[in-house]
Amino acid sequence: MRRRSRGIAAGAVLALGVGLAACAPADDTPVLTWYTNPDAGGQAALAQQCTEEADGAYRIEVSVLPREASAQREQLARRLAASDSSIDLMSLDPPFIPELANAGFLAPVPPEVAEQVSQDVAEGALQGASWGDELVTVPFWANTQLLWFRTSVAEAAGLDMSQPVTWDQVMDAARDQDKRLGVQGVKAEAYTVWINALVESAGGHIVETPEADAQDVELGLDSEAGREAARIIGEIGSEGLGGPGLPTQDENASLSQFQGDSGSFMVNWPFVWPAMQGAVEDGTLDQELLDDVGWAVYPQVVEGEDAAPPYGGINLGVGAFSEHVDEAYEAAVCITTPENQAAYFVSDGNPPASTVAYDDPDVQETFPMADVIRQSLEQAAPRPQTPYYNEVSQGLVETWHPPASVDPDSTPQESTDFITAVLRGERLL
Repeated sequence: MRRRSRGIAAGAVLALGVGLAACAPADDTPVLTWYTNPDAGGQAALAQQCTEEADGAYRIEVSVLPREASAQREQLARRLAASDSSIDLMSLDPPFIPELANAGFLAPVPPEVAEQVSQDVAEGALQGASWGDELVTVPFWANTQLLWFRTSVAEAAGLDMSQPVTWDQVMDAARDQDKRLGVQGVKAEAYTVWINALVESAGGHIVETPEADAQDVELGLDSEAGREAARIIGEIGSEGLGGPGLPTQDENASLSQFQGDSGSFMVNWPFVWPAMQGAVEDGTLDQELLDDVGWAVYPQVVEGEDAAPPYGGINLGVGAFSEHVDEAYEAAVCITTPENQAAYFVSDGNPPASTVAYDDPDVQETFPMADVIRQSLEQAAPRPQTPYYNEVSQGLVETWHPPASVDPDSTPQESTDFITAVLRGERLL
C-alpha cells in the first residue's frame, strides 16, 4: 500500500536551516532548541511548520539526539544537571520521565496547557506522561505492541482472532504446528518491555512503590503475577518456541522470523506494517505473505482479563532552566495538535497519543489496524515509573536472561533480591 503524504509528509521535509532561513524572523525572536530522537524527518518538519505558524513569536531549531534511548537519557540528564539553559524542548522516552521530573529538571506544565493537551488522549499515554499523579510532559506519540499473526496458522489452530486470545493459546498453536513465536528475548530494553507487559497483564507491577527512595523501593516480582510472567517466558525459552536465536532476538529479528516459513504469532510495534509493505515493494517479500498477516490486541495472560500491552513513544518535556518556558509550551501545543499527530503517523509511522487522530482518513487508509492500535493504547501500561528505572531495567535483564533459564519458582525472588541490593548500594549492576 502506497503511503499518501499530507501535512508534514516526509517528501516535503527540507533541511531545517534552509527552510527557516527563507522566512527568518527578526533577530530578537526567541530561539527554541528542540532535542529530538532520530526519526524520518517528521519532527524537523513540525518544527518548521510551527515556526511559520508562530509568526515571529518563536523559532524552533532541532538538535538530534543519539539513536539509543539510554544514550539520549545520559546526554540530557548530564546537561540538565549542569542547569543547561539551551535545552528548551525535549523528545523524551517515557521510562526516563520520572527520573527527570523527580530531579526538578522539567518545567511545570501550566494548568491551561495540561488541560488542553490531556483532551482525547489515550489512557496509557496519559499515564506515561505523568509523574506523581501530575502531568509533567506533553503527550506526543504513543507506541504500543500488537499481536501480529499469520491467519493461516491461526485458522489451522482453530483460533477465533476476532476474540481475545491468551499466551497459552498462541503457545499451544506454535507447539502443535511446529512454528515459532516472535518475541524479544535480547538482553536489552526490549526484554524489559516483554517482562513488564506480562507482569502488568497478570495484574501486578514490577515496582509497587514508584515514589519511594531507592532504599525503600518495594518490588512486586515475587508474586503470582511475577511467577506467571516467568512461567510464560521460561516455557517459550526452554521449549524453543521462540527459536534458537531468542536470547539475541530484538524487534527486527522477530519480524524476520515471522516472515519466514516458521512464522506464526509475533508481538511487535506497528513499524512492522510499513516495513513489510516496503519489503513487498522491493521484491524481497511476497504479497501473498503480506495478505496472510492479521493483527489483534496483545495476548491475555489471564483468560478473560484484558491484557496490558506495552506502552512506548515520545512525550515533550520543557527544560526547567530554559529562558523561554512559555514559548516552549506554546510550541509543544502546536506540535501535538491531533492534526499534526495524524500527519506524523502517516509520514513517520509513529502512532498518535491523541485518540481522535486515528479517525483521520489518511491514517485509516495507511494503517488499517489503526483502531486496534487505539484500543491497545487505552489498555496499555507504562514500564515501571520510578526515578531508578535504569537500575530496575538493567537488573531485570541481568537476572531474567537467557529466557530458557527463567524459572517461576526462583527467578522472581532472585531478581527481587538482586535489584533491591543494587538500589541499596550493596551490589553493582
